[in-house]
Amino acid sequence: MAEDKNIEVNEKVTEEVTRAAREADSRTQTARTTDTWEPQSKLPNPAPQDGWVFRWVATSILGQPNNVNVSSKFREGWEPVKAEDHPELNLVSDHGSEWADKGNMEVGGLLLCKAPKELMEQRDEYYRNIAQTQMEGVDNNYLKENDPRMPLLKPERKTRSTFGGGSK
Repeated sequence: MAEDKNIEVNEKVTEEVTRAAREADSRTQTARTTDTWEPQSKLPNPAPQDGWVFRWVATSILGQPNNVNVSSKFREGWEPVKAEDHPELNLVSDHGSEWADKGNMEVGGLLLCKAPKELMEQRDEYYRNIAQTQMEGVDNNYLKENDPRMPLLKPERKTRSTFGGGSK
């Protein structure tokens, strides 16, 4: 019997020795390695292509065709994207849509289009220059009332956007 007790004691000692210390356990070792689930976008972005930019163009609003918008975008240089060119999107196009019937991707009245990147950069620069000219016109109109005895301050045109973080 004495030997049986010694065996039991030796087994307990062995158990204690093989167990890791409580401090060695951490949540990071047992945490899942997968990312959290997020809902998919209603309008997925296609895989980037060198020299092209993508955009969803409105073909209808509240079920009514918006041909003026589509024509205007086509004249700007946008062209419809074929569904076969982007199978990774896994989209089911609008049923009965004239664009989907032609093999294009249309979802919820929005047609996926692409345009040459260089052309769209020129377009952006054009509109940026128009906005700059308008702001200069507003400033000139405001500052023409300037009097040296009581000068008006030149408006500051800097904007800042912050997201969260609170005060530090």
